[in-house]
Amino acid sequence: MGSSDFHGAWWVWPLALLIYGIFRAWYDNWRGPLSALEIDAFIARAEQAPGARHTDLQVLRRFMETDDGKEFVMCNLVRLFPHEVAHPVTGKMYSARNMLQMYFSGFVPTLIRSGGHPMMMMRQAGGYVDAWNTPPDPGWSIVGMVRYRSRRDMMILATDQRFFDVHPLKIAAIAQTFSVPTQHVFGMAIRPRAGVALILVLAAALAHLVSLLA
Repeated sequence: MGSSDFHGAWWVWPLALLIYGIFRAWYDNWRGPLSALEIDAFIARAEQAPGARHTDLQVLRRFMETDDGKEFVMCNLVRLFPHEVAHPVTGKMYSARNMLQMYFSGFVPTLIRSGGHPMMMMRQAGGYVDAWNTPPDPGWSIVGMVRYRSRRDMMILATDQRFFDVHPLKIAAIAQTFSVPTQHVFGMAIRPRAGVALILVLAAALAHLVSLLA
């Protein structure tokens, strides 16, 4: 095996590094915490949102005022209507699950462009096994986890006209819900930063090996 064979494959490593750098440029928040001016502007915009009556603006303001500039995960518990619901524009009847899927099809592309993504979606498999000092289980349908790059990105998305346009679909589909922001403490699953790095290293190593054997 000549040295030219080795040198012919070296480019896969800087390419993998470049791709990872682009990924991190998209995935990480580089702008720091929210400023007071941004918070005031977002609150003013949120007051005009279609779902403003469902949002505690004081809680939202405190969440923005304590911004640490880091990513977070919104935990959503959702109870869907058990019957068909009317489309808010066409009036056509759909199952609540299909209506929610329509909402997500309009919501997720904008979320991804903002560095966020769904983390997991789970259906409830039983009632409360362990609970105290809490209201009775209303019959939750779905537990969803959505990752946001930053609180700023969440507010940009939540006050975007494209979000305003699809939000009525969410209201039509959901009988009851609550959302609470959370931050990662511990988990066994591989997180995207490590997962993407491992995939790129494996791909570069395989490409290098193939080029050497060719």
